[in-house]
Amino acid sequence: MILRGLAGLAIAVILYALAGCGPSSKEDMLARTRGITTRAELEKALGRPADIVKLGPMEKWTYTASNGQLVYVIVGDAVTLESTGDAPKK
Repeated sequence: MILRGLAGLAIAVILYALAGCGPSSKEDMLARTRGITTRAELEKALGRPADIVKLGPMEKWTYTASNGQLVYVIVGDAVTLESTGDAPKK
């Protein structure tokens, strides 16, 4: 009986831990990047983006969130938010 309870507790802890492993929401990611103005600050706050597109001196960094995407434009070292969008349709 105690063994069954411990197994249930272990499964609950594992499921709880895995729930926090998925991507954050757009709102959470935006909150973490509020006030960020440099490439280094952006990468420190959100990590490496899912996609980087280079257009001459400009880069577009796309981050995938649980409910869509965030696209940041970087020119030199300056960062601006270009857009947020819904998750791509499958």
